[in-house]
Amino acid sequence: MVVSANDSEHLNQPLRMEDSPDPPFEKTYKNLFDHLTETPELSAVKECELPLIDLNELNLGELSRRACMKKIARASQEWGFFQVINHGISREVLETMREEQVKLFEKPFSEKMDYKDCNFSAGSYRWGTPSATCLKQLSWSEAFHVSLSDVLSSRGINTALSSIMEQFATMVSELSQKLVEILAWELGEKSDFFKEKCVGSTCYLRLNRYPPCPIFPQMFGIMPHTDSDFITVLHQDHIGGLQLVKDGNWFAVKPNHQALVINIGDLFQAWSNNVYKSVEHRVVANPLKQRFSTAYFFCPSYDTVIASGMEPCVYRSFSFGEYRKKVQEDVKIFGHKIGLSRFLVQTH
Repeated sequence: MVVSANDSEHLNQPLRMEDSPDPPFEKTYKNLFDHLTETPELSAVKECELPLIDLNELNLGELSRRACMKKIARASQEWGFFQVINHGISREVLETMREEQVKLFEKPFSEKMDYKDCNFSAGSYRWGTPSATCLKQLSWSEAFHVSLSDVLSSRGINTALSSIMEQFATMVSELSQKLVEILAWELGEKSDFFKEKCVGSTCYLRLNRYPPCPIFPQMFGIMPHTDSDFITVLHQDHIGGLQLVKDGNWFAVKPNHQALVINIGDLFQAWSNNVYKSVEHRVVANPLKQRFSTAYFFCPSYDTVIASGMEPCVYRSFSFGEYRKKVQEDVKIFGHKIGLSRFLVQTH
């Protein structure tokens, strides 16, 4: 049995766990729900439209190309987020990717826990927040976090999902390379650093589903965080829920069905010596509607050293592997990521 996305009756008539697509949030985290006074305070936030950039301008002559590149760099400095249209990924690919993703998440929870059809590595399916010690650390969401190595190794598996994931990942990887090269150029860097270090096998796809949440608005779909990569490319549906910090305030991002959302990650902030901003963002839960999104994380190999060529350097040099290890340690100890502040150059 599959519950309709537009039918809220399942909130009052729960299915058996073996039949329901929803993870057992309330049962698993019962001790946290017994203390509802600790829920995060999600006050009303204003809606904003991210800077919208038409990448077709890159093909309209040198003046238009330079102007478009400046827009990308400016948005990355001022917002840490922007949207792109005419990005080279067809509507057909995006819609097929979403359709297959929905089919995957409609499977019973018990089946998703042991999903094997696409050669996904163990631990690819994730839900909730195992390290949560209070509700403000709990994410009301589920996801398949898939390495590009797994996507490529699924080529011999003739399923619609594996096929469209490979198409989508290939196209989004090319878009990511284009964008980081533009951002590097705007910093005066013309090296092959990203082509050499961010190969397909080091990047990740994350297929997200945010089930309806009966205790909205007291719950995060994903708790506030920054991304631990160079850039993230996000394809989201029309439901909304993505919010980000701008000038110290939270804003709700107005969905644009034609655009992909791009955001700067921690590694690019460090590599650019704080010129480009990795901005805190979150997803808020919805009481009635499920939300889907697909994120592509543009990452280097673990041994890649992140170091800025600018002086004075804000951060000490560190490897991506070292960064991930420290993030994992902090999440385990404190329940949340601390991130770049761990790597600041110590001044005396």
